[in-house]
Amino acid sequence: MTKFRVLTIMIFATILISCNSEKSKNNLEKENINQTEIGLDTLTKHLKPFKSELPTIGLLMYNGVLQSEVIATSDVFAKPNENGKQIFNVITIAETENPITTEEGMHFVPDYTFKNCPKLTALFVPSAYDMYAQVHNENIVNFIKDKNKETDYVVSNCAGAQLIGKSGIADGHKIVTWIGGGVQLQKDYPNLKVQNDSLITFVEDGKFLSSNGNLASYISALNLVEKMTSPEHRKFVESYLYLDRLQNWKSK
Repeated sequence: MTKFRVLTIMIFATILISCNSEKSKNNLEKENINQTEIGLDTLTKHLKPFKSELPTIGLLMYNGVLQSEVIATSDVFAKPNENGKQIFNVITIAETENPITTEEGMHFVPDYTFKNCPKLTALFVPSAYDMYAQVHNENIVNFIKDKNKETDYVVSNCAGAQLIGKSGIADGHKIVTWIGGGVQLQKDYPNLKVQNDSLITFVEDGKFLSSNGNLASYISALNLVEKMTSPEHRKFVESYLYLDRLQNWKSK
Protein backbone atom coordinates (compact mmCIF):
# COMPACT_ATOMS: atom_id res chain seq x y z
CA MET A 1 0.00 0.00 0.00
CA THR A 2 2.83 2.37 0.88
CA LYS A 3 4.55 1.78 -2.47
CA PHE A 4 1.29 2.36 -4.27
CA ARG A 5 0.73 5.63 -2.38
CA VAL A 6 4.23 6.85 -3.20
CA LEU A 7 3.72 5.94 -6.86
CA THR A 8 0.40 7.78 -6.93
CA ILE A 9 1.95 10.89 -5.40
CA MET A 10 4.81 10.81 -7.94
CA ILE A 11 2.39 10.52 -10.86
CA PHE A 12 0.24 13.36 -9.53
CA ALA A 13 3.30 15.55 -8.99
CA THR A 14 4.50 14.86 -12.51
CA ILE A 15 1.12 15.81 -13.95
CA LEU A 16 1.00 18.98 -11.81
CA ILE A 17 4.49 20.05 -12.85
CA SER A 18 3.66 19.34 -16.48
CA CYS A 19 0.47 21.45 -16.28
CA ASN A 20 2.25 24.31 -14.58
CA SER A 21 5.02 24.17 -17.16
CA GLU A 22 2.44 24.27 -19.95
CA LYS A 23 0.69 27.22 -18.30
CA SER A 24 4.00 29.04 -17.88
CA LYS A 25 4.83 28.32 -21.51
CA ASN A 26 1.44 29.64 -22.64
CA ASN A 27 1.74 32.72 -20.44
CA LEU A 28 5.23 33.37 -21.79
CA GLU A 29 4.02 32.97 -25.36
CA LYS A 30 1.13 35.37 -24.70
CA GLU A 31 3.50 37.86 -23.09
CA ASN A 32 5.86 37.63 -26.05
CA ILE A 33 2.96 38.13 -28.48
CA ASN A 34 1.76 41.18 -26.52
CA GLN A 35 5.27 42.61 -26.44
CA THR A 36 5.60 41.99 -30.19
CA GLU A 37 2.26 43.73 -30.82
CA ILE A 38 3.34 46.67 -28.68
CA GLY A 39 6.67 46.79 -30.48
CA LEU A 40 4.97 46.83 -33.88
CA ASP A 41 2.45 49.51 -32.88
CA THR A 42 4.38 52.68 -33.64
CA LEU A 43 1.22 54.70 -34.32
CA THR A 44 -1.00 54.68 -31.23
CA LYS A 45 1.23 56.73 -28.95
CA HIS A 46 1.46 59.46 -31.58
CA LEU A 47 -2.28 59.85 -32.13
CA LYS A 48 -3.68 63.04 -30.65
CA PRO A 49 -7.40 62.65 -29.96
CA PHE A 50 -9.79 65.43 -30.85
CA LYS A 51 -10.82 67.09 -27.59
CA SER A 52 -13.85 69.34 -27.90
CA GLU A 53 -12.78 71.49 -24.95
CA LEU A 54 -9.54 72.53 -26.68
CA PRO A 55 -9.09 75.35 -29.26
CA THR A 56 -9.08 73.92 -32.78
CA ILE A 57 -6.57 75.06 -35.38
CA GLY A 58 -7.65 74.37 -38.96
CA LEU A 59 -5.14 74.01 -41.78
CA LEU A 60 -6.69 74.48 -45.21
CA MET A 61 -5.23 72.28 -47.95
CA TYR A 62 -5.68 71.88 -51.69
CA ASN A 63 -3.70 70.44 -54.58
CA GLY A 64 -0.49 72.33 -55.20
CA VAL A 65 -0.26 73.72 -51.66
CA LEU A 66 3.21 74.57 -50.40
CA GLN A 67 3.74 71.89 -47.81
CA SER A 68 6.02 74.03 -45.63
CA GLU A 69 3.06 76.30 -44.91
CA VAL A 70 1.01 73.38 -43.65
CA ILE A 71 3.87 71.77 -41.73
CA ALA A 72 5.01 75.02 -40.09
CA THR A 73 1.64 75.57 -38.45
CA SER A 74 1.28 71.95 -37.33
CA ASP A 75 4.85 72.00 -36.04
CA VAL A 76 4.04 74.91 -33.74
CA PHE A 77 0.51 74.14 -32.57
CA ALA A 78 0.82 70.37 -32.20
CA LYS A 79 3.54 70.68 -29.58
CA PRO A 80 2.41 69.96 -26.01
CA ASN A 81 3.06 72.25 -23.07
CA GLU A 82 6.03 71.76 -20.77
CA ASN A 83 4.06 69.16 -18.81
CA GLY A 84 3.46 67.11 -21.95
CA LYS A 85 -0.23 68.03 -22.11
CA GLN A 86 -2.03 68.53 -25.43
CA ILE A 87 -3.31 72.11 -25.63
CA PHE A 88 -4.68 72.38 -29.19
CA ASN A 89 -6.53 70.29 -31.73
CA VAL A 90 -4.69 70.60 -35.05
CA ILE A 91 -6.66 69.40 -38.07
CA THR A 92 -6.30 69.49 -41.85
CA ILE A 93 -9.23 70.34 -44.10
CA ALA A 94 -9.77 69.97 -47.83
CA GLU A 95 -12.71 70.17 -50.19
CA THR A 96 -13.02 66.38 -50.38
CA GLU A 97 -11.64 63.44 -48.43
CA ASN A 98 -9.28 62.52 -51.29
CA PRO A 99 -5.54 62.91 -50.62
CA ILE A 100 -4.13 66.19 -51.87
CA THR A 101 -0.78 66.47 -53.63
CA THR A 102 1.52 69.26 -52.51
CA GLU A 103 3.68 71.42 -54.77
CA GLU A 104 6.61 69.29 -53.66
CA GLY A 105 4.86 66.03 -54.59
CA MET A 106 3.91 64.65 -51.18
CA HIS A 107 0.41 63.30 -50.53
CA PHE A 108 -1.53 64.55 -47.49
CA VAL A 109 -4.79 62.98 -46.35
CA PRO A 110 -7.20 65.58 -44.89
CA ASP A 111 -8.81 64.98 -41.51
CA TYR A 112 -12.03 66.75 -42.48
CA THR A 113 -13.84 68.14 -45.50
CA PHE A 114 -15.70 71.41 -45.92
CA LYS A 115 -18.93 69.56 -45.10
CA ASN A 116 -17.93 67.99 -41.78
CA CYS A 117 -15.31 70.42 -40.51
CA PRO A 118 -15.78 71.15 -36.78
CA LYS A 119 -15.87 74.64 -35.30
CA LEU A 120 -12.50 76.37 -35.61
CA THR A 121 -10.72 78.81 -33.34
CA ALA A 122 -8.21 79.73 -36.04
CA LEU A 123 -8.03 79.07 -39.77
CA PHE A 124 -4.70 79.05 -41.61
CA VAL A 125 -4.87 79.74 -45.35
CA PRO A 126 -1.70 78.65 -47.21
CA SER A 127 -0.61 79.27 -50.78
CA ALA A 128 0.36 77.66 -54.05
CA TYR A 129 2.67 78.96 -56.75
CA ASP A 130 -0.35 79.26 -59.04
CA MET A 131 -3.45 80.46 -57.18
CA TYR A 132 -5.77 80.75 -60.20
CA ALA A 133 -7.63 77.49 -59.54
CA GLN A 134 -8.07 78.23 -55.83
CA VAL A 135 -9.20 81.85 -56.24
CA HIS A 136 -11.77 80.74 -58.82
CA ASN A 137 -13.02 77.83 -56.69
CA GLU A 138 -16.24 79.07 -55.08
CA ASN A 139 -16.27 76.19 -52.61
CA ILE A 140 -12.92 77.23 -51.14
CA VAL A 141 -13.81 80.93 -51.07
CA ASN A 142 -17.19 80.25 -49.45
CA PHE A 143 -15.58 77.95 -46.89
CA ILE A 144 -13.25 80.77 -45.84
CA LYS A 145 -16.18 83.18 -45.62
CA ASP A 146 -18.20 80.78 -43.47
CA LYS A 147 -15.34 79.94 -41.12
CA ASN A 148 -14.52 83.61 -40.66
CA LYS A 149 -17.86 83.97 -38.88
CA GLU A 150 -16.83 81.58 -36.11
CA THR A 151 -13.06 81.93 -35.84
CA ASP A 152 -11.13 84.20 -33.51
CA TYR A 153 -8.24 84.36 -35.98
CA VAL A 154 -7.64 83.95 -39.71
CA VAL A 155 -4.05 83.62 -40.91
CA SER A 156 -2.79 83.78 -44.48
CA ASN A 157 0.68 82.84 -45.60
CA CYS A 158 2.26 83.89 -48.89
CA ALA A 159 -0.27 83.98 -51.77
CA GLY A 160 -2.96 82.71 -49.43
CA ALA A 161 -3.61 86.44 -49.14
CA GLN A 162 -5.27 86.25 -52.56
CA LEU A 163 -7.94 83.94 -51.13
CA ILE A 164 -8.42 86.36 -48.26
CA GLY A 165 -8.79 89.17 -50.78
CA LYS A 166 -11.24 87.20 -52.91
CA SER A 167 -13.38 86.35 -49.88
CA GLY A 168 -13.57 90.02 -48.83
CA ILE A 169 -13.35 89.12 -45.15
CA ALA A 170 -10.34 91.36 -44.44
CA ASP A 171 -11.37 94.45 -46.42
CA GLY A 172 -10.00 97.54 -44.69
CA HIS A 173 -7.33 95.53 -42.86
CA LYS A 174 -3.55 95.36 -43.29
CA ILE A 175 -2.16 92.29 -45.04
CA VAL A 176 1.16 91.13 -46.49
CA THR A 177 1.87 88.52 -49.13
CA TRP A 178 4.86 86.90 -50.83
CA ILE A 179 7.86 89.05 -51.66
CA GLY A 180 7.03 90.68 -54.98
CA GLY A 181 3.31 89.94 -54.91
CA GLY A 182 2.00 93.01 -53.12
CA VAL A 183 1.50 95.27 -56.10
CA GLN A 184 -0.73 92.80 -57.93
CA LEU A 185 -2.59 91.91 -54.71
CA GLN A 186 -3.43 95.58 -54.14
CA LYS A 187 -4.53 95.96 -57.76
CA ASP A 188 -6.77 92.89 -57.60
CA TYR A 189 -8.25 93.73 -54.18
CA PRO A 190 -8.15 97.50 -53.64
CA ASN A 191 -10.07 97.27 -50.34
CA LEU A 192 -7.13 95.54 -48.68
CA LYS A 193 -4.36 97.58 -47.03
CA VAL A 194 -1.48 95.73 -48.65
CA GLN A 195 1.85 96.25 -46.89
CA ASN A 196 5.29 96.51 -48.48
CA ASP A 197 6.35 92.87 -48.73
CA SER A 198 9.98 93.76 -49.41
CA LEU A 199 10.21 95.32 -45.93
CA ILE A 200 7.57 93.52 -43.88
CA THR A 201 7.52 89.80 -43.09
CA PHE A 202 4.54 89.57 -40.76
CA VAL A 203 1.43 91.69 -40.14
CA GLU A 204 -1.30 91.51 -37.52
CA ASP A 205 -4.43 93.62 -37.81
CA GLY A 206 -7.31 92.66 -35.57
CA LYS A 207 -8.15 88.99 -36.06
CA PHE A 208 -6.20 88.83 -39.32
CA LEU A 209 -2.55 87.76 -39.44
CA SER A 210 -0.40 87.29 -42.53
CA SER A 211 3.18 86.54 -43.56
CA ASN A 212 5.43 86.20 -46.61
CA GLY A 213 4.94 82.44 -46.39
CA ASN A 214 7.23 79.45 -46.88
CA LEU A 215 9.44 79.23 -43.77
CA ALA A 216 8.20 82.66 -42.69
CA SER A 217 4.99 80.76 -41.91
CA TYR A 218 6.69 79.77 -38.65
CA ILE A 219 6.63 83.44 -37.69
CA SER A 220 2.87 83.78 -38.09
CA ALA A 221 2.30 80.49 -36.25
CA LEU A 222 4.64 81.41 -33.38
CA ASN A 223 3.13 84.87 -33.01
CA LEU A 224 -0.36 83.40 -32.81
CA VAL A 225 0.60 80.59 -30.44
CA GLU A 226 2.11 83.20 -28.12
CA LYS A 227 -1.07 85.27 -28.35
CA MET A 228 -3.19 82.24 -27.51
CA THR A 229 -0.94 80.94 -24.72
CA SER A 230 2.04 82.88 -23.34
CA PRO A 231 5.55 84.12 -24.23
CA GLU A 232 6.91 81.27 -22.10
CA HIS A 233 5.11 78.64 -24.18
CA ARG A 234 6.37 80.25 -27.39
CA LYS A 235 9.94 79.99 -26.10
CA PHE A 236 9.29 76.37 -25.16
CA VAL A 237 8.05 75.60 -28.69
CA GLU A 238 11.01 77.41 -30.26
CA SER A 239 13.35 75.36 -28.10
CA TYR A 240 11.41 72.17 -28.95
CA LEU A 241 11.93 72.94 -32.65
CA TYR A 242 15.63 73.85 -32.19
CA LEU A 243 14.96 77.25 -33.73
CA ASP A 244 17.66 78.67 -31.47
CA ARG A 245 20.13 76.45 -33.30
CA LEU A 246 19.15 78.04 -36.61
CA GLN A 247 19.36 81.54 -35.18
CA ASN A 248 22.84 80.94 -33.77
CA TRP A 249 24.11 78.63 -36.47
CA LYS A 250 27.84 78.88 -37.13
CA SER A 251 29.84 76.69 -39.47
CA LYS A 252 33.23 75.36 -38.43
